[in-house]
Amino acid sequence: MNHSENTANAKDNEKKEKPSVTLTGTVEKLIPSPHPSLPEKAQIAVEQAEHMYRELRIENSLRDENGNKVRLKPGAEVDVTIEAEPAATVPQNGGDHKTRHTTS
Repeated sequence: MNHSENTANAKDNEKKEKPSVTLTGTVEKLIPSPHPSLPEKAQIAVEQAEHMYRELRIENSLRDENGNKVRLKPGAEVDVTIEAEPAATVPQNGGDHKTRHTTS
């Protein structure tokens, strides 16, 4: 195994260790740039999100496997992945998470 393969495997292992969730979404619409110096935006509806917080707007600029710039199309099905460092998470059963109680 050469150095670049070792580096790629190390990055894959690091990525696998992060807690994550992947949600499905759909590109609802493209929002034209208001000015040539600003990028076009893609509005993505995340299906598993709460109704009031469903839409994300991102720059409509991605890179394919060859490094070429590409854009999302309206109606495209996409995956939205949320990752966190292990230190930024707590077990769902409570773990070391402390609930704050207040008295009136």
